[in-house]
Amino acid sequence: MKKTEKEIIATALPFWETEATIARRFFKSKPAREDHIFWLKAQLWKELHPVDGYFTGLQKELSQLVRSFPEIDKTIDRHRYHSLLEQLTQEFNHYVLMADVLEYLLGHTVSAADTFQLPQEKKLGELRRRFATSGSPIDKAAVLVTEGGGARMFREGRKLKGGRLEKLIAAAMEVVYRDEKNHYREAATEAAGAIRSQPDLAQMKRAIQEVSLQRVYMRNEMFKKPLTSGEIRSSLARYIRR
Repeated sequence: MKKTEKEIIATALPFWETEATIARRFFKSKPAREDHIFWLKAQLWKELHPVDGYFTGLQKELSQLVRSFPEIDKTIDRHRYHSLLEQLTQEFNHYVLMADVLEYLLGHTVSAADTFQLPQEKKLGELRRRFATSGSPIDKAAVLVTEGGGARMFREGRKLKGGRLEKLIAAAMEVVYRDEKNHYREAATEAAGAIRSQPDLAQMKRAIQEVSLQRVYMRNEMFKKPLTSGEIRSSLARYIRR
């Protein structure tokens, strides 16, 4: 991995590990059934509504692929098309797995009405949209780096042990983690390609930090705030010092 890519990842890492701390604290607290339902509903909303500027929602992405099908090996490479199909089926599978867990908890069929957008997620979406659609390739690439939080939540969730619920969560998290654990490396490589100077790198770092901090607030809200504001600051400071 090149030096610039390492710097990009190092910028986001304290925020990702703080997300991991939030998830770890939540799962170790023996959360109530209602707490699991809460975070699952919020996560399902996220699975169906990826960041504007890169993706426009699974339904719209699928529609775009259908429209572009006649252009295979004309204006779109067949390998590229296949890759896009794989990405969409992978993302939808993540929704399916999480929805299955929620369905087990609710005891009835899950619908779109069983998902919701939390306030901090709304703020995150607005922030990501502003950077992704700013017209700056530096800002847009920075948003891509922050997506998924380095898969840290899924890394922690896959470790769960216990009864049927914990096993269902761990199995779903294992699949998502396996699919996404290397996405941040690919994103860092793409982001590094947008950098032409030290000011570009500095701009990207600022954008990564701003979006990643809002991700931390989003994740903390999703898990019913297992960390106080002071603990979030301490966690970030600890990882930044390393």
